[in-house]
Amino acid sequence: MIPYEDLSLSNKPFQEEFRQVFDEVLQKGQFILGEKVDQFETEFAHYLGVNHCIGVASGTDAIMLALKTLNLPKDAEVIVPDNTFIGTALAVIHAGYKPILAKPNPRTYNIDEESIRAVLSPKIRAIIAVHMYGKCCDMDPILHLANERGIFVIEDAAHAHGAMYKGRKAGSLGHIAAFSFYPTKLLGALGDGGAITTNDSDLALKAKKYRNYGFVERNNSELAGYNSRLDEMQAAFLSVKLKHLDAIIAHKRRLASIYLSELKSDFVLPDVHPDYFDVYYAFVVKHKIYEKIFINLTLNQIGYNIHYPKWVSEHCLFGGKEVKKEYFSLPLGYAHTESEIKFVCEITNSITF
Repeated sequence: MIPYEDLSLSNKPFQEEFRQVFDEVLQKGQFILGEKVDQFETEFAHYLGVNHCIGVASGTDAIMLALKTLNLPKDAEVIVPDNTFIGTALAVIHAGYKPILAKPNPRTYNIDEESIRAVLSPKIRAIIAVHMYGKCCDMDPILHLANERGIFVIEDAAHAHGAMYKGRKAGSLGHIAAFSFYPTKLLGALGDGGAITTNDSDLALKAKKYRNYGFVERNNSELAGYNSRLDEMQAAFLSVKLKHLDAIIAHKRRLASIYLSELKSDFVLPDVHPDYFDVYYAFVVKHKIYEKIFINLTLNQIGYNIHYPKWVSEHCLFGGKEVKKEYFSLPLGYAHTESEIKFVCEITNSITF
């Protein structure tokens, strides 16, 4: 049996370090906004090459609070990829703005300048560039367009810890960025968590206020903030895993290279380009006979996934009707071995059409 992902196995190499930092936090007795959060924020900012990192409670909160820091007009509209997780659009709504859905480029799964221009209007005040599946968006044209129009660019880097575009890491490319540390992510906590990153000191200060009741000093609220804080325990676990993140990425890229070289040519494989350092949060392929592939994978006890079965426009909230997708994700976890990935290729390639 080859599961799509087994988080217990993926986290097994770090268990002793987890236990050590768990004991440290437990014995110290400070569980909210202590030295472990400060430590992780400093380490993650350094890893990304940004000036500021602000830990928050989740990736959805990170997007919502990032939007709040921008102080957009009340009637502002925000461009969101239609194929992203619903949480991205919900964050826009909870921030008080209207999401405008853009169709992704069918080869990269990311929105680009063309898809953004197709939905531009005078009310658009921000673009959320979601780096889908661990590939960065083509940021230079997006940023050029945004700068021309006076529009903010927010990166949703939930899939893209360590991914790079022209040598710069996701989370350092736009005006402000949001990360999720949900357990399945490349840098996953053992619970919920998120972060905002930016080089703008004013936005960073606002984000710190928003995450903690609007406080700058205790019991003095300067704005209508929230209770959205990365806790000490999750920050400690994340610091442990951050030390291993490059090794996790290297392993996933090795496994991805097997798929890229061994899957048959009738599969549409992830786009590969020298400007992009892809981290393969998910290895997404397309095939027109995907339903038959699903049956054969299941018969051979091989897991697969669909990211995401419903696009934003297909959710009841947006009044849409679900459409079948021809793409799906093959197993590509930190716990998977090269021999397992070769077996998946063998089974998948053996299917006759």
